[in-house]
Formats: sequence, C-alpha cells, structure tokens
Amino acid sequence: MRGRGRFNNQERRREFDVAAWEPVTVLGKMVKAGSITSLEQIFSMGKSIEENGIVDALLPNINSEVVEIRSVQRMTSNNRKQKFRVTAIVGDGNGHVGVGAAKDVEVKAAIDSAINAAKRNIMPVVMGCGSWQCTCGQPHSLPFITRGKCGSVEVLLKPAPKGLGIVASKHVKRMLELAGVKDIWSFSKGRTRTTYNVLMAVMDAFQHTISMKNLEDFNKSK
Repeated sequence: MRGRGRFNNQERRREFDVAAWEPVTVLGKMVKAGSITSLEQIFSMGKSIEENGIVDALLPNINSEVVEIRSVQRMTSNNRKQKFRVTAIVGDGNGHVGVGAAKDVEVKAAIDSAINAAKRNIMPVVMGCGSWQCTCGQPHSLPFITRGKCGSVEVLLKPAPKGLGIVASKHVKRMLELAGVKDIWSFSKGRTRTTYNVLMAVMDAFQHTISMKNLEDFNKSK
C-alpha cells in the first residue's frame, strides 16, 4: 500500500501560526524569541530538535511526502493486532531533509506521526560541486563522494556534472529532490526493498558531509 498525493497536499496547505505557537522546550523558546534564526545554529550548538514547531518556524516552506504505507501485524495472547506503518520524508529543497516513521491503528494518525518524526530528525546537507567533469562551482550536487549504511543497505552518492539530473531509485530520488540536490549518481546494495533502511542510509551519507566540514564555515558560505 503506497502513500497517496492527497495526504501530501493536505500537509502542504496546512499553515503554521508562529504567533499562536507555545513552545515547551528551551530551544523552542529561543527560536520564538528570535535568538535562533536557522537550523545551522542549532546543529552548531549540538542541540537536538524535540519540537515540531521549531522546524515549522525556521523552515516555513518545508514540504512533506509519504513514501510508504504498510500494514503490520503482531500476535498477542488474545488475537492478532494490526497497525499501519508509515514512512515519510520532509525537506525544503534548500539543503534540509529528514526521514521519519511511525505506527498507528489509523492511517491518518500514522501519517501525522511519521511527518512529525521526520521534522524532528531533519538535518542540514552540505551542497557543492564535487564532480571532476564540472567546474561551475555552484552548489548543485555534493562536494565529494559519500557513503551511508543502515542495516544491510549501503548507499553510495557520487557528485555528477550539472545538467545530468538525479540518477537514483524512486524514493531516493524524491528524497534528494527535497534535500535540494539537482545532479547526482546513486548506487545501492543490500536489501533495498526495505524503503526505510534505504532512506536512512542516505541520511547517514548526508551525515558524513556535515562531519567533513565545519558548520561555522558552512554558515559563512551561505
């Protein structure tokens, strides 16, 4: 069972009211007060995002998409319990992306929980022009080859020249688009039918782009 476009459109039409938002964490209060104005500041401080409103306030143009809806079951002493497991991705198309998953007995509740989890797991992606075939110097791809792993799945992201586009599977391509990547080669191996593991392997690859570059320098270059 796959996610339908109507859920994505409903999420995009939902506007976040910053004035009516009542943060419950110290980080959320700093965002609402204007002390923090970007996600890069949060990651530079080494803080974790525990409130969805933080992402909604800092990234008003963020989009979400449901990539998978599965029915999962477990046996209990009484009967068989069934829930829906949803995997969702969020991104602003400008160097920020997140992946989340959630379960619930109702599809709509599982979708909302998965999108909220993806927002809390959002991270910045360092962009660049790392292909030896391209010397444009514009941030349309990744700055270097990076690898990521989750479970048995391994993903290799290789910078591509400008104009090539995204060469990847359906869900990985959509995730890279939401991250703002325009040209890249993607290679994967392992049990790639597990969509969540594939997307988390891509997140792990993105994590390596952050660890290879100081976020303070990244903030200055933006």
